[in-house]
Amino acid sequence: MWHGAGARPDAIRALKQARKGDRVLCYHGAPERALYSIAEITRDPYPDPHDHKGKNLVADLRAFEKLPRQVTLEEMRANTALRKVKLLKNVRLIISAINDTEYQEILRMAGIVPTPGIPLP
Repeated sequence: MWHGAGARPDAIRALKQARKGDRVLCYHGAPERALYSIAEITRDPYPDPHDHKGKNLVADLRAFEKLPRQVTLEEMRANTALRKVKLLKNVRLIISAINDTEYQEILRMAGIVPTPGIPLP
């Protein structure tokens, strides 16, 4: 169970859009400041069972794959294809959607190269 969104309104709004089967990139904050793995949402977001006020959401995640190499915040900022990624503008952002092109570029940077006819993770 991932409960990192807490009561942050921006994080809860983003988490409400997540669905079972979505892939997520996992990010280590300081000192690493890098993406390090892929996980999968195994259940649509639901109310945090530990939040008695009923305001917070959680999602169940399953580890999917460790990235062949971590992609640092500095590397992502230097890549013009990722200039619109919200995480790069606000590193305190807990959760944020990225588009398919950005996802594919991050996987490429991590060393995951697509094979024709085989879908990427």
